[in-house]
Amino acid sequence: MKIAIIAKTLIASLGLLALFTPQSAHGQIIPRPWVSVGANEGDVTYAVGARVLGVGAELGAGPDGSVGVDVLKFISLPIVSPYVGLGYYSEDKGVAFSGGVQVDASKNVFIGAGYNSIRGVNGQLGIRF
Repeated sequence: MKIAIIAKTLIASLGLLALFTPQSAHGQIIPRPWVSVGANEGDVTYAVGARVLGVGAELGAGPDGSVGVDVLKFISLPIVSPYVGLGYYSEDKGVAFSGGVQVDASKNVFIGAGYNSIRGVNGQLGIRF
């Protein structure tokens, strides 16, 4: 129970920080797409997403055939970009909370790790144009 409260507090705090952090538009106009594979309670989950101007969207497939969309807010730092998000999923799964981080691995490739309350822990691989 304490871990859930701490996790929700951390996600809410990062969300408020992301909301009020000024973003630079320079160099962020071109979308940064990614694919994601994860797991939740033994089920494999998938997602595709893209990010533009510090805001992203992710279309995901969760357990029991649920499908949903998450809206993400990024804090754009030089190498690391943490994010928080809120989404909605079908099949009576409801509202999803998410958070994670994306890291530039090279000039054109980035990797990430995140958690979604419906899709579980996931890894991400994306390209930067």
